[in-house]
Amino acid sequence: MAKMYIMGNYTEKAFQGFLKDPTSDRKAVVEKLIQGMGGKMHTMDIVRGSYDFCLVADIPSFDDFAAVKLLVESTGAVKNLTALEAIDFTKATTKAAKMSYKAPGQ
Repeated sequence: MAKMYIMGNYTEKAFQGFLKDPTSDRKAVVEKLIQGMGGKMHTMDIVRGSYDFCLVADIPSFDDFAAVKLLVESTGAVKNLTALEAIDFTKATTKAAKMSYKAPGQ
C-alpha cells in the first residue's frame, strides 16, 4: 500500500456541473472509487493555488493510481491528475550510503 498525495484541476465541464448541482458531494464519490480498488482515503480538500483539490490516500499501487487517472480524466471533468508517493527517506538514504557513484569529471 502506498501513501499518495493526489492533486488535480477541475475543467470547465466540471465547473458547469458544480453550478448545476452545487451540493454535489465529490468527496463521497472519490472515496467510493478509492475503496473500490482496495485503498483508503484520508482527506480531500479544495485548495487555493496551482491545483483545485488535494487528497491523501493509501493506494494499493501506482498502477492502481494510473487506472484511476485514465478513468477520471477520460470524463473530461478533471485534468492534471498528479500523484506524489510518500517514501521512507531513511530506507532510501541507507541504501544510498552503501552505493558508489562518480560524477562527471571526478
